[in-house]
Amino acid sequence: MNRTMLMLAAVFLATTGGVAPAADYLEKSDFQKSRAFSPAVVTEGGRIVWMAGQTATMDGDGKDISGNFEAQARRVFALMDQTLQRAGGKLANLVTMTVFIKDARYGDRFVQIRREMFPDGNFPGSALITVSNFARPGMEIEIQGIAVIGDKCTNGGCSTK
Repeated sequence: MNRTMLMLAAVFLATTGGVAPAADYLEKSDFQKSRAFSPAVVTEGGRIVWMAGQTATMDGDGKDISGNFEAQARRVFALMDQTLQRAGGKLANLVTMTVFIKDARYGDRFVQIRREMFPDGNFPGSALITVSNFARPGMEIEIQGIAVIGDKCTNGGCSTK
């Protein structure tokens, strides 16, 4: 490590106590608010959870939800929340997601559901992609995400807005 990098690291540690805020949601335009996504989520520190793509063709009671976009979207969010809880977090810790849907007509409904899942308006950064098919029949949606757990910002301690 060169001298400049060591000095920058020393300044960082001295000014932050060695702990930096992990997530800060940049201010959203009206369009971004209407589509329920953040233009960027800035992270430093915290515990990063890289989540596999999540799908669902059965609900929590074991009922078949094949072909039911809304039921699958809600179940996928519930499963993501369960996974994040196992890692010590919750759905609100999701900072970015890549969403794959089979039919572009589901896009607006997905935005409505995402808005419900993040009622505080701290939406993850997001990509919404239409695909021609999934690995199993009846699948309508898949979501892959990255979460940051253990930051000060999600508790209202930071702002770059």
